[in-house]
Amino acid sequence: MDFILSGVAACGACVFTNPLEVVKTRMQLQGELKSRGSYQVYYRNVFHAFYTIGKVDGLTGLQKGLVPGLLYQFFMNGVRLGSYAIIESAGYIHTNGRVSTVKSTVAGAVAGVVGAVMGSPIYLVKTHLQSQSTSSIAVGHQYKHRGMFHALAAIHKEHGILGLWRGSSAAVPRVSVGSAAQLSTFSACKEFITDLQVFSENSWLVALSAGMVSSVVVVLAMTPFDVVSTRLYNQPVDHLGKGKLYQGFSDCFSKTLKKEGLFGLYKGLGASYFRLGPHTILSLLFWNELRKFYQLYS
Repeated sequence: MDFILSGVAACGACVFTNPLEVVKTRMQLQGELKSRGSYQVYYRNVFHAFYTIGKVDGLTGLQKGLVPGLLYQFFMNGVRLGSYAIIESAGYIHTNGRVSTVKSTVAGAVAGVVGAVMGSPIYLVKTHLQSQSTSSIAVGHQYKHRGMFHALAAIHKEHGILGLWRGSSAAVPRVSVGSAAQLSTFSACKEFITDLQVFSENSWLVALSAGMVSSVVVVLAMTPFDVVSTRLYNQPVDHLGKGKLYQGFSDCFSKTLKKEGLFGLYKGLGASYFRLGPHTILSLLFWNELRKFYQLYS
């Protein structure tokens, strides 16, 4: 039940934040081909990107990749949050009745690794679909998938089962770092806010406030890994399934840093927060409240 409740909570948040995920993906890919002479600024900032995509691709363009997005959130966050909930319930993140920052960070990282490996193929497809756009505003490599199942079948047919896990070398540290930052901060903040007695002990405002603090920490820790992950997932590959732009996580990280500087690793930071911030807040709030509801009425 912990896994199901966690997955449902993440899906609820995804419906509201998927348009911002589309914007974030496009902004992170922008500038990738600068050295090849095909770079053009289509998206000046998150608001301009949102307006441009909606104007050119239509409102449906802002919800591209929603189906794999929901599936990814259900499985990845179901496994990630569900695993953490079990570890937390067993008392492994506590020392003398208090949340241990070290233990909760390790537990969050381990839960993140498991979730990242499980959800990597769906995230790969989601990235491909969200980057597809009308040629006039297209950034990054453009795949021609007709939908989630067509994309999965095409990738499997061309590159085999391992091709579906391409880019996972970036997904694992991305989700692991984000998960560790998110869950350790959320647990510690929730306990701290409860001790302050600003709200009643079982108030949903406790989880909301803790989620707001956690969202800032998550975005700052996760964005460089997120940029690298997006570029690895979306890069064109040869007939052997090897990337044409990057050889792996460290190669993509170093090339981005060298060509675009430190700010290149924080591309789409505003879009990242507008997407990851509300998603973190909503998913943690839904997760916390659904668990309380289940424990109360089970």
